[in-house]
Amino acid sequence: MEHRKACGSILAAAVLWGIIGLWNRRLMAAGLSPTSIVMVRNLGGMALLSLVFGVRDRSVFRVQRRHLKYFFGTGVVSVVLFTVCYFSCQRICSLAAASILLYTAPSFVVLLSAVLWRETVTRKKLLALALTFLGCAFVCGAFSGSLSVSLPGLLLGLGAGFFYALYSIFGRYALAHYSPLTVTLWTFLFAGPASLALVRPDELAAAFSLPEVWCVALALAALSTALPYILYTWGLAHVEPGRASILASLEPVAAALTGVLVFGEPMGASMLAGVLCVLTGVYILR
Repeated sequence: MEHRKACGSILAAAVLWGIIGLWNRRLMAAGLSPTSIVMVRNLGGMALLSLVFGVRDRSVFRVQRRHLKYFFGTGVVSVVLFTVCYFSCQRICSLAAASILLYTAPSFVVLLSAVLWRETVTRKKLLALALTFLGCAFVCGAFSGSLSVSLPGLLLGLGAGFFYALYSIFGRYALAHYSPLTVTLWTFLFAGPASLALVRPDELAAAFSLPEVWCVALALAALSTALPYILYTWGLAHVEPGRASILASLEPVAAALTGVLVFGEPMGASMLAGVLCVLTGVYILR
């Protein structure tokens, strides 16, 4: 039962990450660049988590100094660096290529988990990994003929996938000592300040002069940042990192369906095939 709840928690996190386009599109329409949105997301997540736990449960703020390295790993090395690599890749490659390279993350998690913790790489897990990666490739339009990748773009994209994967790795180490709530809070206590390197004051001032932008930013921080990270980290505490990362591949499916249902984007045969591949892979690991 606990295993099923953990898998459900991870899938819920993937869906909440997948609907991030609902907020990002509105913020970009208000004049924010992708890097500014990352800063708003991480600082907003930090502020929201700090406020909630400062009122409800201050015990999650207590950690040992020797364990701060794990939160530097989840917050700066993973959350911030994967974003920098991902957006840098998007600037010099096609969006489809950047997205596909990002979803090499489960492969990195499975490999690192096998090396670090001798996590068993079963045939079922390999099949699920292959199906979810193929599904992500279909959903991202890899077979549409518009895929273009340069060597620097390839390295940045793989870097994005690798750093994205490290959340599950550093998170696993941190969860050996702390609760999922503590791990999530401290991840953003590191990620938030580190994101200030991306700040664009004039851009932020212009966008946040609009009252509705504050509401959208709050939704981004709460529904597509703080809550899904809590859910994923709780699931990670009860499920193998490799399995958790593969299950989280539901994210691009949720993003694609958000585009279809909310923004009226077309669903072609390629996208449908991708959705079915990912759902099949997730079902295999249920």
